[in-house]
Amino acid sequence: MIDTVNASALIARARVEKRAALDELAGKRLLAAYGVAVPESVMISGAEEVARALKALTAPVAVKVMSPDILHKSDAGGVKVGLRTAVEVQDAVRAMMASPGIGAARVDGFLIEEMAPPGQEIVVGGVRDPQFGPLVMVGLGGVFVEVLADVAFRICPVTRLDAEEMLAELRGAAVLKGARGRKAVSLDAIIDVLLKVGGEGGLLINHAADIKEADINPLIVSESGAVAVDARFVLA
Repeated sequence: MIDTVNASALIARARVEKRAALDELAGKRLLAAYGVAVPESVMISGAEEVARALKALTAPVAVKVMSPDILHKSDAGGVKVGLRTAVEVQDAVRAMMASPGIGAARVDGFLIEEMAPPGQEIVVGGVRDPQFGPLVMVGLGGVFVEVLADVAFRICPVTRLDAEEMLAELRGAAVLKGARGRKAVSLDAIIDVLLKVGGEGGLLINHAADIKEADINPLIVSESGAVAVDARFVLA
């Protein structure tokens, strides 16, 4: 069931705080309100809270800096992955706090979250077009989207048939079906996310007046499901 009240509250809170975009935690909570799977996570303010936070999570975990001033966390040294112990997480947080690029920024805290199961990286996004309204996009992650721009767009709301056709249009579609020794991933899981984001009553439709751009990158898709590992929503 869609939690539209919580979804609207997340956007309203960001506007009160005069943010141009939802932070990563709020973005994932917005996705969760529409039934998209996201990693279990805990927000902390510093290294002294790590031990408590890890009691609610299963290792390995990732740590990410949360700052309205840092758009690309990895470039700033604000992401560490594959951490298994409290000491490793504490060291990662302290290293981030000591980094010049992070130390000079406004820091809301640090997000500790469970690592998603291995799978294929997918990108799901959206944009509000002045003429057509909300559009939804899907593409394969990594080199496929960065270099080859291998993506497909549709005007919202999309149907299941639209979502199936979008995946079939991708030049790298064979990768999803297990080409070159890869494991096949769940196409149904990708389609489900596309419908929750861009389908009738989906996120982009219900919040068309609020969301200028949406970027779920990556969505990690395995044989059995899909998890949104990162999410960015730019407000209109």
